[in-house]
Amino acid sequence: MERVDGLALEKLRTRVSAKWREFPDDVLPLPVAEMDFEIARPIRTLLSGMIEKSDTGYLGAVPELAANFSAFASARWNWSIDTEQVFTCTDVGVGMVEMARTIVSPGDRILVNSPVYHNFYNWILELKCEMVDAPLSSDPEDPLHFVLDFVAIEKAYAAGVKIHFLCNPHNPTGTVFTRDELSQLADLAKKYGVFIFSDEIHAPLVYEKEAFHPFLAISDTARDVGICVTSASKAWNLAGLKCAMIITQSPRAKALADAMPASVHWRASLFGAFAAATAYTCSDWLDAALITLDRNRNQLKLALAQSLPKVGYRIPDCSYLAWLDVSAYHLGDNPAEYFLTKGKVAFNAGHTFGPSGAQFVRLNFATSEVILEEAIRRMAASLI
Repeated sequence: MERVDGLALEKLRTRVSAKWREFPDDVLPLPVAEMDFEIARPIRTLLSGMIEKSDTGYLGAVPELAANFSAFASARWNWSIDTEQVFTCTDVGVGMVEMARTIVSPGDRILVNSPVYHNFYNWILELKCEMVDAPLSSDPEDPLHFVLDFVAIEKAYAAGVKIHFLCNPHNPTGTVFTRDELSQLADLAKKYGVFIFSDEIHAPLVYEKEAFHPFLAISDTARDVGICVTSASKAWNLAGLKCAMIITQSPRAKALADAMPASVHWRASLFGAFAAATAYTCSDWLDAALITLDRNRNQLKLALAQSLPKVGYRIPDCSYLAWLDVSAYHLGDNPAEYFLTKGKVAFNAGHTFGPSGAQFVRLNFATSEVILEEAIRRMAASLI
């Protein structure tokens, strides 16, 4: 298995993506969910070959994407997919919004579970809908383990929510929901006539592979009320290539997907679709990346214990995003701004994920050990 690890800082600074252009060179950037890794060699070979052939046209039919994702999902999660119910779109945000347009009208209610990926709020604004929040609860036995609050969810459903935007697995808290939790959610959605849109973009990055449960694989009820939107972008670092998938597994959900404008497909990227199709054949690269990420999530725990012992951190069950509680250091209303100004290290500000995140920062540990150690050093130095 080829080793996958973070690149040197001097090489990373030659990149032109958002992560490396948003801040001055004296700032160490660890916010945006991009990996500091080289992408899988088969993807590089594919893209180079397309450029060499000047194969840069519009995206037409791409049966390889549905077929390869189906094979990956079957092998990884024992999830059987109907490839005729896989629809391409530009990215997960576009998929969520365009599918939602087939269900909601301006003013309708959409539920989220904060703290949650900040673009969920932007998508609801784009739809001109009302955001309803059923915040995650802290597990009494593990306060930094955030779980679904079913009392609050049922109350919101009963009050007339049309759609529930579910982040599964959850960003930024790193929670992976159990089969029982998802089954209970599906049953409630069926009872109250709610559609659950399951954003599963982080699913391939669950450390214990058997722990992740695709929502549509849970039950017949889940398939009836559920829509999955996902992409290879987070797990294989392909965000800039712009391709995602909408997946349905019921006649009524498929009818909604069929009703979307043809432009939803045509606006996706030729490069993105074929890169994603290739990514789903690159399980070896993914497994190697997970080895590095597993090392980093545990290294981060040790480094914080040594240098910043008051930081609250639960090792996440998925992805490469650490949700850090820095409230004990009393850094004001925006701790991320404090670390940026005083420590020259950039994180995502916790308040953008919801009110309960105000004293948190989100750190991206998909990087090298050297950069991760330097980030902790800068955080600690800023507090002296």
